This record gives sequence, C-alpha cells and structure tokens, in this order.
Amino acid sequence: MSVMVRNNVRITGRPDGRPVVFAHGFGCDQNMWRLVAPAFEDDHRVVLFDYVGSGDSDLSAYSPERYSSLQGYAQDILDICAELDLTDAVFVGHSVSAMIGALAAIREPARFGALVMVGPSPRYIDDEGYVGGFTAADIEELLESLDSNYLGWSGAMAPVIMGNPERPELGAELTNSFCRTDPDIAKRFATVTFMSDNRADLSRVPVRCLILQCSEDVIAPVEVGTFVHKHIPGSELVLMRATGHCPNLSAPEETVWAIRAFL
Repeated sequence: MSVMVRNNVRITGRPDGRPVVFAHGFGCDQNMWRLVAPAFEDDHRVVLFDYVGSGDSDLSAYSPERYSSLQGYAQDILDICAELDLTDAVFVGHSVSAMIGALAAIREPARFGALVMVGPSPRYIDDEGYVGGFTAADIEELLESLDSNYLGWSGAMAPVIMGNPERPELGAELTNSFCRTDPDIAKRFATVTFMSDNRADLSRVPVRCLILQCSEDVIAPVEVGTFVHKHIPGSELVLMRATGHCPNLSAPEETVWAIRAFL
C-alpha cells in the first residue's frame, strides 16, 4: 500500500522549500492545522498527514501490534519521510505527537533539522519528584470512562481539553473530531498515549527544539513544559498567552509567530 494513501499525505507550498511536517494529536487529524499550515506555504514544502487510524487514513492498515506503543506512530512519520526523501525537516508535533516526533528524530536524526513541540508531555501520570498532571487513579478512571462510553467521554472531555470556555465552538470542533475517530482505535491510542513514559528519551533529542507551552492546559501543565525544557539540551521554551491545549485552533496567529521566530 502506498504510504501517501495509507496516511492521507497532502503536500502544499514550495516544492524546493525546506520541509515542515505537521503532526496532529490524539483524536484529531491534519485538519487541526488548517489555520497554521498555510502561513508556511510561501517558503516551505508543507507536509500534512493522518496517523493510521485517524482522519482519512486507510483504517485497514491499522495493526494493534504495530501501534501498541508510540514507536509504531513514529514509524508512520519515518515512512513518510522516506517516501518523500525528506532531510532537515522541521517537525511540528501537537500533544502526543511531540513525543512521537522526538522518537522519530532519535531513530533517524538526518531526516530532521528542528522539532517544535506544542503542548508536549513525556509522562501524564505524576511520579516521585515529577508533576504530570494526573494521578494513576485519574488515568485509570479516564480510560475506563472512555472504554464504556466513548461518545459520552468525548462530549465531556473535549471542551475541557480545549479550554477557552468563552468560545464553545472550539470545544464543539474538538468533540466532533473525537467522535469521527473509530472508537476501538481511539481507545487503544488513548491507552498508549496516557500510559507512556518518555522522560528518559528527552536527553537524546538530537536536533534544535522549541517547546510551546500554553497556560491553563489541563493535559500538559506548565510544570510539564518546564520539565521538558530542562531535560532537552539547548531547547527553547515559549510560554504562550494562549490558554488550553490546542493553540493551533485557539491562537493560530500566536502559534505561527512563535514557530517563525524559532526558525
């Protein structure tokens, strides 16, 4: 199967420009970048895609074994990079894709020239000396709720994740995105995401890294962004005015400005 079809890869911008790859988070698809990606088309080769199991990817390519860890999703990225022969790419990863991008860059550093992590978290569960934002019981309850009533969970959680309660249309969009995702695949992806622990990988990130940290982010609080910054050598941390977990939707202009300033 063609990687281009499997991952619904879409390319815009300048064919001879530096590649910039946008990667979506859990329960989302490439449409989440529609307010950010066009700003880079004049001088970059813009690559958008859906992970297998998300958006308009080929669901028949989904394998519970392959995607039982974040490494399977990192392989999706590396497959796309190989298919397009990308080198020195800028990888922009939202939420769990920040860690997926880090894993891909560690495995094949020549493919990447910079990482932009939007709301990253290397571990969601609190640990001794580490604030992840959730207790183990919180995550267990979240996954049980998701498993028993995925649509109900989506309707309740998406607006909380989005934040910005004064703009309910944003929460509604994220809810709809969650609800479009195959429930069985979403449950597996959620488990892989929320049970992951990539803290030990941070020091191995081989390229320049920008961390975009929102305020009032229930998924990745400021303590997490600070931890990531501290443990990725030479990284840059930007504390955004944007609130919530999805500045690519709630504050696209600020997101574009921060990425452009870094590049």
